Amino acid sequence: MPTSLDLLTKRRFAPLFVTQMLGAFNDNLFKFAMLVLVIYEIYDDEALEFQFSTVSTGLFILPFFLLSAIAGQLADNFDKARVIRFVKTLEIFIALTGAAGLILQSIPLMLAALFALGAQSTFFGPIKYAILPQHLKKEEVLAGTGLVEAGTYVAILAGTILGGVIVDWLGAFWAAIWVLTVALLGRISAHFVPDAPAQKEPEPIDFNIFRSSYRLVNGTMHIRRLFLAIVAISFFWTIGSVLIIQFPPLVKNVLTADPKVASLFLGIFSIGIAIGSILANRLLKGKVSARIAPFSVILMGVFVLILYFISVQWDGLENGELYDLVGFIMHPGSWLLLAVLLGVAMAGGMFVVPLYAFLTTTVDISETARTVAANNVVNSGCMVLGALVALGLSLMGVSTTEQLFLVATMCLVSAWTAWLLHKACD
Repeated sequence: MPTSLDLLTKRRFAPLFVTQMLGAFNDNLFKFAMLVLVIYEIYDDEALEFQFSTVSTGLFILPFFLLSAIAGQLADNFDKARVIRFVKTLEIFIALTGAAGLILQSIPLMLAALFALGAQSTFFGPIKYAILPQHLKKEEVLAGTGLVEAGTYVAILAGTILGGVIVDWLGAFWAAIWVLTVALLGRISAHFVPDAPAQKEPEPIDFNIFRSSYRLVNGTMHIRRLFLAIVAISFFWTIGSVLIIQFPPLVKNVLTADPKVASLFLGIFSIGIAIGSILANRLLKGKVSARIAPFSVILMGVFVLILYFISVQWDGLENGELYDLVGFIMHPGSWLLLAVLLGVAMAGGMFVVPLYAFLTTTVDISETARTVAANNVVNSGCMVLGALVALGLSLMGVSTTEQLFLVATMCLVSAWTAWLLHKACD
């Protein structure tokens, strides 16, 4: 069985791993700093806070739906390392816009930067998976995919914690400095990613986002095994988007806790997915397979239901008071809540990593980026739909905790599609 950590010493993997981590770290540092600034300092209304969390999540995801087809074409037509360097250069200018938004407390500037960060992540997304079969041996791809996922969520952990802590302790100015500094470091690490030239003759790029997206998805989804994998992954990320939308208002308004606790909440979720990502490779012994996916996502749904029951019985503070980090940890139900949250995330990591590895190893190496891009189009469309449903339910008066039932139901659908994939391919 491949040893995952050995890949971190190889130049064919390490610079990509670091670049991906820095990108995920910066996205979440900015996103969570913005959320904490808006929810705790600008707004003071539960409905507005939930709606802002929903809108910001949707804006970050929307570019994946609109631009993934073009991103996949570029990644398959040009050297992937060169595309990475170009994208990371753009991130510096986006960081300048976001930094200005944080310092000026300008919601339009912050949302514009968030949308642009989503766009640059869209162009990086197909590459981070499609480049792996080009630089790694076949038996290393699952391990590499697991490390990329684990690294991403460790970076999300660090970004969410620092985003909240910096704004709460030092202010928006220092959050802006961090965002710009990390963007510069990401460009430096991108310089060392080994070349990954196109594996076929270049083709004309179709810049019509709707036509190219339709052709991309239609050219992929008619293959049953890819259709099932993409649908299963899409339901997973829809679940994830709804959970992430719920976390900040859930922490403030249901758990009655301050920004440091919100950072801890998202951080535990990130750690869990990182652990689950590595555990998936261990359980499957390096073999790309969907056999653990149905059980993993059912387990995730069970943990979500437990999370709901803990939340509705939570003994919160009154008169607008909030638990600080120590007060929250001392709460009788906090450790069980955090353990359940960790279980949700670990099960999610075990579910999604083998499916991503499946996408990149069952198609020709010259088409991996487009396959991942097709997956991103469908994923992001489902995530935006999930965000809209969450927003609609909120406007109808459905509480944050009650929406956890929706998440549990979606886990069952995802498990069913994963079981069909397992039967079709394993």
